[in-house]
Amino acid sequence: MTPDFFLPLLAFAIVSTASPGPNNIMLMASGAQFGVRRTLPHMAGIGVGVMTLIFVSGLGLARIFELAPFVHSALKILAMGFLLWLAWKIASAHAIADTPAPDARPLTFWQSAAFQWINPKAWAMALTAVTVYLPDRAVGSLALATLAFGMVAVPSTSLWTVAGRQLRRLLSNPVRFRVFNWTMAALLLGTLWPILRA
Repeated sequence: MTPDFFLPLLAFAIVSTASPGPNNIMLMASGAQFGVRRTLPHMAGIGVGVMTLIFVSGLGLARIFELAPFVHSALKILAMGFLLWLAWKIASAHAIADTPAPDARPLTFWQSAAFQWINPKAWAMALTAVTVYLPDRAVGSLALATLAFGMVAVPSTSLWTVAGRQLRRLLSNPVRFRVFNWTMAALLLGTLWPILRA
């Protein structure tokens, strides 16, 4: 991969990874509710899941959408269902000042990694990276692009989780916490708009 392609790819990776979307909204809510340490598996799952999705898409998985359009429709339905469920979990979470519910916990590494396969923003990132910035589809170029997204994921996921953690003191008031959670849930639901339009 030449610098002519790598530098624009890196810029695309930074902007697309750091911009608001389902992953970052969930990380901010998790950072506020559970703190950075307990959210680390969620953060790692995002990085590994996105990297895997990009690499496998570059190897030809994206062609499935062309050959079997119903797969795309099934992914949209799964994504909408999962995001609706997550929005409800965020909106109905116990206030930080309360005793946490026994089942309250952040997403695990595997849940977070698996979510990337139905995350519409992750698919958009992967397909754009592969089709626009990797015209040769060479394995070496694909590996470099995958690594670039992995490196960018570390500061991006950290930033959103720490931002949520910094809000924790402000959110010690149950009313403010409830407003924050409903706002995060509404923003997460807002990420469904591109799916509904597609």
